[in-house]
Amino acid sequence: MKERIITGLLAALVFIPIVFIGGIWFYILIGIMSIMALRELIRMKGITLWDFAGSVSSVMVLILIIPGVLNEKIFTGDSIKISTIIIGFLLLLTWTVITKNRFSFEDASFVLMATLYIGVGFLYLNETRALENGVESIFFVLLIVWATDSGAYFIGKSIGKRKLWPVISPNKTIEGSLGGLGCAILVAVIYQMIFPIYSTVTLAILAAIVIGIFGQIGDLVESAFKRHYEVKDSGTLLPGHGGILDRFDSILFVLPILHILQLMS
Repeated sequence: MKERIITGLLAALVFIPIVFIGGIWFYILIGIMSIMALRELIRMKGITLWDFAGSVSSVMVLILIIPGVLNEKIFTGDSIKISTIIIGFLLLLTWTVITKNRFSFEDASFVLMATLYIGVGFLYLNETRALENGVESIFFVLLIVWATDSGAYFIGKSIGKRKLWPVISPNKTIEGSLGGLGCAILVAVIYQMIFPIYSTVTLAILAAIVIGIFGQIGDLVESAFKRHYEVKDSGTLLPGHGGILDRFDSILFVLPILHILQLMS
């Protein structure tokens, strides 16, 4: 626990100031984190960043995460992202032929899925920071995710009896999941009273419910990856916490949903 707390504090000392600074420094940090997360994910299948497929995926991710405020300055529009995915997909398929199926169609599909999962998730982290109230919005999402996780853990430990999804994550309980959702709503109401990022408390509560539900799904998705590939943590970068993917799995799932539902102001 001591190691976990120290790592969390050190990570916060790096991450929080850069969130406030924003701009190119924030985008650079997110670029580094996205490549680290991609490395952790594709490594589960024995693929490295230095492999041909890993290199193609890295380029695709870095282009995907470019936020709209920079996209028009660097390129001419979002079509470059679609073109990048198409070219990357074709290159991965070509690589299956060149390697005589040592790199298989299944591998190509996995790399493409990993690219979209990481790229889209971190893109919307950049897009959230680019909002007029980007700092407040990012901390709203982070606090709700942390409240959900902490509430689910402690309430599940205290009164949890019925397993939520034992095949994927044997320690999670239905009581813990509902408790985490309740904590998310409570934190959202308090946050909205201090930093009113939504027009009404009702919208803040709705956003908290979406974050609480989809954040837990995102956590289960990563647990499914790890169980399928028989790894305990996605990485070892953050002692006591695992890797970047272990810490941002919920956020990568939540932010695209919030933007699609237009729950990010």
